[in-house]
Amino acid sequence: MSALLQVQDGSINQSTNSRFDGTRVAIVHHWLVSFAGGERVVDTMAGMFPSADIFTLFLDEEKLSPALRGREITTSFLDRIPGARRVHRHCLPLYPLAVEMLDLSGYDLVITSDSGPMKGVITDLDATHICYCHSPMRYLWDGYSAYRRGMSSISKIVFELTSHYVRNWDYLAAQRVDHFIANSGYVARRIHKYYRRRSTIIHPPIDTSRSYLSDRHDDYYLAVGRLVPYKRTDILIGACQKLDRKLVIVGDGPEMERLKKSAGKNVEFVGETADEQLKDIYARCRALLFAADEDFGMVPLEAQSYGRPVIAYGKGGSLETVVGVGSTTIGQQAIRGDSITGIFFEKQSTDSLADAMLAFESSEDLFAPEDIQSHARRFDTSVFVERFQNYILWAKDNREDISESAITTNEFEDAQIVQQIA
Repeated sequence: MSALLQVQDGSINQSTNSRFDGTRVAIVHHWLVSFAGGERVVDTMAGMFPSADIFTLFLDEEKLSPALRGREITTSFLDRIPGARRVHRHCLPLYPLAVEMLDLSGYDLVITSDSGPMKGVITDLDATHICYCHSPMRYLWDGYSAYRRGMSSISKIVFELTSHYVRNWDYLAAQRVDHFIANSGYVARRIHKYYRRRSTIIHPPIDTSRSYLSDRHDDYYLAVGRLVPYKRTDILIGACQKLDRKLVIVGDGPEMERLKKSAGKNVEFVGETADEQLKDIYARCRALLFAADEDFGMVPLEAQSYGRPVIAYGKGGSLETVVGVGSTTIGQQAIRGDSITGIFFEKQSTDSLADAMLAFESSEDLFAPEDIQSHARRFDTSVFVERFQNYILWAKDNREDISESAITTNEFEDAQIVQQIA
């Protein structure tokens, strides 16, 4: 009989719950002040463990999802400093102290959801600590120089002095983790590069259960996400203005006013929208435009779950979520008849994106909505829940993970195969 867990309606069934009877579980996330991709993952984890306690550095109760409201949530001392929540990203020197002061004693299973310092929590000797890593801290590692270039002289000096200390602490903190899960192969490579740890890849959950294929598609391109510099929304605006195409931008953020000043009449900012409205905007768009170098990128998969193609920067997580070709090879794909879900552009520039948009428009009939949606469903929440459940059960019996011989580990997958054969 297969040892794989059964997933029903995205939750653990009764037989699985019995495997965790008496297990004290803690879920730790860097901050709960918005509801973006990382928070969606935490939401799913919390649904899997209804009695788990939640720990975080900062908390904005108004931004909590229904699944987290009413839960026991412990915050750090930083959250009690007046005004600190508004500038939480600038509290870098205090992160190590705040994380280590969180009391995780008495918990059997600690799950850290981390793109910051939370992997550094101190757990009991016999506890199993699993880190679901969205990314090593970019501003300390591969993005360090880029962040420095964007700072004033005084800020740069402070950042250089503090980041050296926190970077060394972050490496040591990574050695406290029993098992790493990476949300993509891209992140797995960075975990190995900067922490010298191997990881298992489990992609984040995408809710495709309520997506649909629309009979009507309007003549607009779509951008969805927080308006922050690394998303490169300016490139999307520039390309659409160059080609005189309509662009609808969903989302808010610190870049909003600057982007509005540079945008023409063909660009519509709709801000934050309700889920029901966003579903309709996704389903009716011509294609999604995506210019970010993302660790994974949930937005392209959300668009694909509605059968819509994606025109994405060909680097990072997009290479794992979009079945795409370059703008110069789209014709060869048509000859072979292979199913594709998007087109990649090579450079983070207006001209490169504009060329990809023109290539898409000349071959738009190659994109089959049914095939695109089918691809997105491979990342559905139910897939994440099943793999994550199985991983936890495996990890509780295999706490030693000291090999550094490979970027990723197949031990979990190999164990599943053995269990299925048995």
